[in-house]
Amino acid sequence: MDLATDKSIELPPSPDVLRWVVRPLGMIAIAIAAVLCTKIVMTTYQGVKVKPEKRTIKVIGSAKKRIVSDLIEWNAMLEARAPDRTAAYKQLREQREKTVAFLTAQGIKPAEIQPQSATFDEEWDVEPEFKVLPGAKEAVRIDKRIFRGFVTRETIFVRSTDVQTVEKASREVTSLLEQGVSITSGQPAYYYTRLSELKVEMLAAAGKDTRARADNILKSAGGAAIKKLLDANMGIININPANSTETSHEGNNDTTSYEKDIITIVRAEYELE
Repeated sequence: MDLATDKSIELPPSPDVLRWVVRPLGMIAIAIAAVLCTKIVMTTYQGVKVKPEKRTIKVIGSAKKRIVSDLIEWNAMLEARAPDRTAAYKQLREQREKTVAFLTAQGIKPAEIQPQSATFDEEWDVEPEFKVLPGAKEAVRIDKRIFRGFVTRETIFVRSTDVQTVEKASREVTSLLEQGVSITSGQPAYYYTRLSELKVEMLAAAGKDTRARADNILKSAGGAAIKKLLDANMGIININPANSTETSHEGNNDTTSYEKDIITIVRAEYELE
């Protein structure tokens, strides 16, 4: 029987024929897969909403106001010396009476004058002596302490809302030296007692300044407007002598000047439309 001429028997395809059939099928499958993947990615992307980035502007605003002190504190030191404690205290008491009389004559109320407790200290002098001790060839120095008496001191403290009257008295009180009063005048300290109320006003003014600065910047740049305030932080409040612009991270609180400048800083962040 001739197998080659028998049409009922199918011979397996040759390797070349298989490659010719399989390769196009594989390429078609890859193309279909790519289309499906692209469709999946597009579908996923269309399901996600991307939120636009928020635009903001940060500015620093400030406010400044001149204030006048409404409280003054001042003190003066009295001093007396004598060989014994009683005599020293007697002299100190006489000096205190003259000082209080002077201050009340200046217009300071007696209730605002507060004499403090007196202190006593012994006074000693040291005198050197040179002696030749037994067995020594040269003289040696021996310091000799000599008691001189007592020194007593007392502070006169004044606290008043009549700032100008006390300020004047603090400058003129040393005229008591001509009457035998040993007195030393201290530096007055000036305060503003309504500072807590003023801070609220100053913060509001500094806040308005931040908005004005932000508007001016956007107007100059062109193309944006403020939508709303996001954040505001109060900075350090500085109280300086008049016309001083000194700043400090801890905040200044000047007590040396009658007239002062209070400077408030606010940092703000605004969202833009």
